[in-house]
Amino acid sequence: MRSDMVKKGIARAPHRALFKAIGLSDRELERPLIGIVTSQNDIIPGHINLDKIVEATKKGVLISGGTPLVFPTIGVCDGIAMGHEGMKYSLATRELIADSVECMVKAHGFDALVFIPNCDKIVPGMIMAALRLNIPSVFVSGGPMLAGKYKGEAVSLSTLFEAVGSVESGKMTKEELKELECKSCPTCGSCSGMFTANSMNCLTEVLGLGLPGNGTIPAVYSERIILAKHAGMAVMNLLKNNIKPRDIVNEKSIKNALAVDMALGCSTNSVLHLTAIANEAKLQMNLDIINEMSSKVPNICKLAPASNIHIQDLYEAGGISAVINELSKKDLIDLECITATGKTIGENVKDKKVLNYDVIKHVERPYSKTGGIAVLRGNLAVDGAVVKRSAVLPEMLVHQGPAKVFDSEEEAVEAIFNNKIVAGDVIVIRYEGPKGGPGMREMLSPTSAISGMGLDKSVALITDGRFSGATRGASIGHVSPEAAEGGVIALVETGDIISIDINSGKLELLVNKDVLEERRKNIVKVEPKIKEGYLARYAKLVSSANTGAVYK
Repeated sequence: MRSDMVKKGIARAPHRALFKAIGLSDRELERPLIGIVTSQNDIIPGHINLDKIVEATKKGVLISGGTPLVFPTIGVCDGIAMGHEGMKYSLATRELIADSVECMVKAHGFDALVFIPNCDKIVPGMIMAALRLNIPSVFVSGGPMLAGKYKGEAVSLSTLFEAVGSVESGKMTKEELKELECKSCPTCGSCSGMFTANSMNCLTEVLGLGLPGNGTIPAVYSERIILAKHAGMAVMNLLKNNIKPRDIVNEKSIKNALAVDMALGCSTNSVLHLTAIANEAKLQMNLDIINEMSSKVPNICKLAPASNIHIQDLYEAGGISAVINELSKKDLIDLECITATGKTIGENVKDKKVLNYDVIKHVERPYSKTGGIAVLRGNLAVDGAVVKRSAVLPEMLVHQGPAKVFDSEEEAVEAIFNNKIVAGDVIVIRYEGPKGGPGMREMLSPTSAISGMGLDKSVALITDGRFSGATRGASIGHVSPEAAEGGVIALVETGDIISIDINSGKLELLVNKDVLEERRKNIVKVEPKIKEGYLARYAKLVSSANTGAVYK
């Protein structure tokens, strides 16, 4: 066992003394040491219940003969961080989480790991750590929040963000906003739509690192506690059979994740994170594979923000196992991939039928014959840009209009609320990429303002930053190269005509090449927005969005 390095032999007597100082007996030290990695904290709604998941997981490990030892990671709540400087730190914490887990595991000699995340950056950060360390690992998340109810309709956090724009435009009163504020997030858990947190928890299940149910069992259901116990037992089985994360996550399982990503219409952030995950698995993932998968995988689910269907509805309709089974009818899933259950994904989903075809469409009668995410290319995004196609209104799939250019999110939001954006405009927000932000902020505030003010049918938004999974509309992010690295997005001027064709995967700035070259000669170098601390170091190390915004 790996843990022998810290507990076996005469030379390790001091080490054993320290283990006994935390209350471990000799019998416990004879067993495998299982690290329980938790991001529990009192700040994030998706994390306040993780103490219960931890206790259940520890019981599962003990049942199967292991010694569980808990240690924490940090976590940022994207919702609370949204719209101010805090959002610059969100994506950047993904690397901190992966690095901190690596440090803890290497220093203490764990034999295997159970990861207990919930929410946006924490899930992919932990997956990256699992693949980097490559010791037997299982994931069990804290589960999704239940949707709220307002005036008889299901609501979520994205409803509330859009309501801010509705108040600004006079469509909603402050009193109504207050009532919605009190009803939109009724339980603990990751926010209730197919936003980034739930996207990644669902895809963890598809990759094979999470047990069936990981993505959809609601946080407040007792079934989630039982799942955690099974995760503790499962990691012991993986250790016994020496099944490691890189045995589970390979080219085939990444393609499975992309297929389900397309079927569900997940957050655009899933592309960023799957690229980074592939990097840790020692795999190459070119963004062009997104459109390749999208061309053959139908979009069979439309969940909030693309509709008023929420994760609990997906759970009741059969969950991710039913989605996988439905896709397998057209041979869109490799069913031979091994998973954390010790069985293949095909064995896991056998007989898991769709229980509600209003939530999970029949694969032959989908919402769309193409997937929920698209990669766009053109002179404005030579290395690619990403859009959640399933959340774009039909009239905005092809659009051409004049640019309104802003060098920060704050400038753009001010212009939207001051009615400086009109129908037909293409808002360009730049210097918000991994380097330029730094930190590649999610921009739910401007996109929600656009939707709340009724402009989502006529206005597009393009950025080298990124969007929350709660975003809907013609919101195109991850433009690469970013402005801070001299991408063409840095050369756009207000009034330039931009052409968007999501159906054809095109994003073009309709300005003569010679004019752009002349502008490049006169471009003014933008000073770094942050010059000290972690983000200053992050900006120097981070790569482009098209490579997953990982460290070079």
